[in-house]
Amino acid sequence: MAESSIEWTEHTWNPVTGCTKLSPGCKHCYAETMARRLKAMGAPGYERGFELTLHPERLEQPLRRKTPTTYFVNSMSDLFHEAVPDRFVDQVLDVCQRTPQHTYQVLTKRAERLPTFFASRVCPANVWLGVSVEDRRYGVPRIAQLRKVKAAVRFLSVEPLLEDVGKLNLRGIHWVIVGGESGAKARPMDESWAESVCAQAIAQDVPFFFKQWGAWGADGVRRDKKRNGRELSGRRWDEFPVAVVAA
Repeated sequence: MAESSIEWTEHTWNPVTGCTKLSPGCKHCYAETMARRLKAMGAPGYERGFELTLHPERLEQPLRRKTPTTYFVNSMSDLFHEAVPDRFVDQVLDVCQRTPQHTYQVLTKRAERLPTFFASRVCPANVWLGVSVEDRRYGVPRIAQLRKVKAAVRFLSVEPLLEDVGKLNLRGIHWVIVGGESGAKARPMDESWAESVCAQAIAQDVPFFFKQWGAWGADGVRRDKKRNGRELSGRRWDEFPVAVVAA
């Protein structure tokens, strides 16, 4: 486990590492780059680089932390990757269930697995389920799959936002995050795309969080992402959801 620089979480917990590319949002995967770097450094757990790897020895890490903490689960992978067995996902969720003082944020691009998996299971009350929505073709359809699952918080990570995603049905969605891409090969995000998602979240009474511009600023100029800042439409958006009774 480690403290996270991701603006919408506190710590990361990676009982699974490694993944495979699925859609355009994966093209410049930050986790893949980091995994290769960690392997070169000889970091424990990254001997296989970005090959999907289960880490049962990490399962009990949150049990040792008593201070209430928000965890991003598998920042270096996808818990619902097809190669992760149901029994291992069950073990991860069991740890979540046993640590009600913590909040767990689980983000996936494998949204089609969610309804099937949770058809015979209850999502723990302290687990927030989210899907990535980077474009219309691959990302937007994931929203309907997420909506089929009963969860205290269902959220969208609209990052990296690669195009105008059009009209969004946010019924049953409790939080929307938007962000641009960072890294050496980052693709620009148009300001109007982000503003459209923001406006729709406001209109549908959904908390909105603007994470970053990334490598390209609102003015279309490439610079360090910290210099590009986190303002959209002249202000910062740091709204968070309120957990509700799963429905």
